[in-house]
Amino acid sequence: MYLCYIDGEFVAPENAKLPVSDLIIQRGVGLFEAIATHGLKSLMLTPHVERLLNSAAKTGIVNLPSAEFIKNVIREGLAKIGRDARVRPFITGGDEFDAKAGAFTKPRFFVIFDELGYVKPEEYENGAVLDPVPYGRDDPAIKSVDYRSTFLMSEKAMEILYCPNGEITESGHGNFFMISDGKLITAPLSRVLKGTTRGAILELARESGIVIEERCPLWTELKTAQEAFVTGSIKMVVPVVQIGGVKIGNGKPGEITRKLSDLYKKYMERWLE
Repeated sequence: MYLCYIDGEFVAPENAKLPVSDLIIQRGVGLFEAIATHGLKSLMLTPHVERLLNSAAKTGIVNLPSAEFIKNVIREGLAKIGRDARVRPFITGGDEFDAKAGAFTKPRFFVIFDELGYVKPEEYENGAVLDPVPYGRDDPAIKSVDYRSTFLMSEKAMEILYCPNGEITESGHGNFFMISDGKLITAPLSRVLKGTTRGAILELARESGIVIEERCPLWTELKTAQEAFVTGSIKMVVPVVQIGGVKIGNGKPGEITRKLSDLYKKYMERWLE
């Protein structure tokens, strides 16, 4: 970890303190974002900050810092460390719930700047494995700190894949895409987190003339799918070649996946702030 912003100042990580009374510790009431940077510019900074604040509002957390304040803290932190980083802003539930107001009225805000780690190179090159689970996230519209279930996977898997009632929604740390009959299929925003990279990939796919279907892919469709991939702010586009015991396509990263990944890297400057 490089640096932390907390209580109005930038401090060394070992000096950052959060009281055990905070409800992010006691009850898991807290939200966060993970933002990649390139050339000391944040990737999709505004959408990330807006999503953080929207998640907080939907959780009942009020008296939030402004979007511009959060963005300025992130810019200042990057300037201080002078290197690219994974930037994770957090909003906590604070120390109490105000029953009369029906809200968490005294939230805390802090930001962690740490190493910008990527997926293993072999997973980009050869494709990743996902472990399916028969349930979904509690509220797909909120990016909470509760990621416990995402650790419950086999050693060979990169992430879990949420498959409630035979429908595929999203992966543990990103959005899921399936390619079948040349169409790009991904779950609608009513069922999944509004991924920032998801939006960029859909934009690039439309520009490339790829047909898009926003619906939940079905588990039964995997055996006939040609390709699959997951997207995320830090990992970008990762091909998926196996889900549980089901091989995707020929078991190798596909042409459309590679094309969209290359386009995303080529036009990434569109989304840098």
